[in-house]
This record gives sequence, structure tokens and C-alpha cells, in this order.
Amino acid sequence: MKAVIFRQHGGPGVLEYTEVPDPSIGPDEVLVRVKACALNHLDLWIRQGIPAYRISLPHISGCDVAGIVERVAAGVTTLRAGDRVVLAPGLSCWACPECRAGADHACASYGIRGAATDGGYAEFTVAAARDVLPIPPTLAFEVAAAFPLVFLTAWHMLVGRANLQAGESVLVHAAGSGVGHAAVQIARHLRATVYATVGDDAKIPKAQALGADQVINYRREDFEARLKELTGGRGVQVVIEHIGPETWERSVRVLAKRGRLVTCGATSGPSVPLDLRYVFSRQLSLLGSMMGTRADLEQVARLVGQGTLKPIVDTVLPLRDARAAQERMLRRDVFGKLVLVP
Repeated sequence: MKAVIFRQHGGPGVLEYTEVPDPSIGPDEVLVRVKACALNHLDLWIRQGIPAYRISLPHISGCDVAGIVERVAAGVTTLRAGDRVVLAPGLSCWACPECRAGADHACASYGIRGAATDGGYAEFTVAAARDVLPIPPTLAFEVAAAFPLVFLTAWHMLVGRANLQAGESVLVHAAGSGVGHAAVQIARHLRATVYATVGDDAKIPKAQALGADQVINYRREDFEARLKELTGGRGVQVVIEHIGPETWERSVRVLAKRGRLVTCGATSGPSVPLDLRYVFSRQLSLLGSMMGTRADLEQVARLVGQGTLKPIVDTVLPLRDARAAQERMLRRDVFGKLVLVP
């Protein structure tokens, strides 16, 4: 089969579109013919090499996969060849106390497809039958591939961690990003007032169309000063933060008293300053969030299937153009998701 691999860590130039052996399935697994695979920032980090992920090389990236079941192992009764499916990006053991308690994203062996395993930058991929979800016939494969990781992450940040309530206000950074465009829609669905930042004026109407009440171009305006102006100096109850040092200090300062900042990423770096006096005097909560539970994913999938939440596909590119797609993601020249198709 054709796949995009890298044999060593490095820049986008290490990506190679080549022929590799077809994967084989084991007990309780299915072979999926990949119809679409969305890009995520995790793909970039895995390619570059980070200590948290020890992977075997060569490696095939790709967390978010939609496709058609090609073959099932003996004993798999819940799926059959021809089923239209999307794969869960989170991988858990389903036997430990955390998994049994419904906190499968806290599993000691938790991993992410395309990082802990080979992923969807290929014509075929393998998945455990328990990690396969059906998609309705009305949902295009490209759209199905665009929602799992980012909508799961945003849902868990807003619902599972921040406990965002109707009538509260939320700041969503980088509304054109995967997590950002998902968080804007979810916050609107929860009937919150949504403030968003973007880095390009062309993205402002797009963010508004998703449900943002006010959109700030952070390249032209100081989002802290503008948000204080818009809220009468009060700030917001919740900040969805996934940028890191570029935005961290101001994100903390725009929180209202007893506000909650939820972070799931560090695209501008891993280390940030923190004045603890500000945190305790204003009774702030700083919450970490990673992925979400399978129950979260199933809820998100239902809302996407109903059309309540709508993943935005910026561009669909052929698999052989994975390098160009990753370079474009690095430039932040995207609103929504970039999707590869074999």
C-alpha cells in the first residue's frame, strides 16, 4: 500500500510518500480502508520527536481516520466489511480501575492513534473493533475525519473540566485552529457568550459564522485590553488556552474572579511564568486537559451526526502532499482542518 512515513525525526522534509507492506489484523481487530485522515498538531510533534512519545521508526502518523471496513478478524461480530466508520483517536486498556470507572483517558497505558501506533497517513490501517464508531451515510468521510480529536478535546475542556454553564462567558484562542473552531461551536451550543481570537482579518467572519459573539485579531489588537473593554473590566469566566507562552500571562489576567483557565496544549512552547499571588487572590482555577473520555467522544459524534456541531474542512489534499499540508499547518494558514485522502 501507499503511505507517508518518516524514518528519522526532523522537519517536514523527512516525510516520504512510499510503498509499505499492507498491515495485518490480529484477534478482535479490523482492517480499515482509509478514505480520509485529518491533520493535527500532534502529527508535527511526533515527526519532530518529543520525549513523551517513544516510537519505532519508520512511523506512519495520523490520529483522525475515517474509512470503510475492509476485513474483520474472526470473532468480531459488531462490524462487517463495507461499514462506514471513524476511529477513536484515544487508546485505552479498558481493564484498569480508571477505565472501568469511565475515566478511560486517564488509563495508565493511554495512547493516541498515530503516536502510540501507526496511523492514517496510509491506504489502510488497523484498529481494535472496540475503537471503531459508525458514521451516518450523510456524513462525508472528509468531515468525519475532521472531528474526533479536536472536538473530543474541546468538549472535555469545556464540559468535563471547565463545567461551562449557560450565560457564562468564554475566551477561545485561535478560533481558526482545530480545537479553536470546535470550542467556539461547543460554547455556543452550551449558550455561553463567546469571545474569540484570530490572527487574520479574513478569519473574523468565519469565526462569527461559527457562533463567536466578538472576534479579536490578536495581531492588530491587544486581546487583553480589548476583552477588558468588552466585558466592562470584569473578564471572562473561562479561557480555552492551547497556545502557551505567547498568550499565557494575558490569558490568566483576563479571567474574572473565580475564573477557570483550561489548557490542552503548548504550541508556542512548554514553559510559562505564573504569579501565584494573582491566582490565589482572585481564586482562579488552572486546569489541565488531555483528550477526553469515550463517552465524550460518543456524545460529540452524536452532535456531529445530527448537524448540531459542524467540523470545518479547510482543504482536502492528496496523501502524497502530506509534507505540503504540514508546512501549511506550521504557517497557521488554515481555518478548520486540513484533510488527506489516499
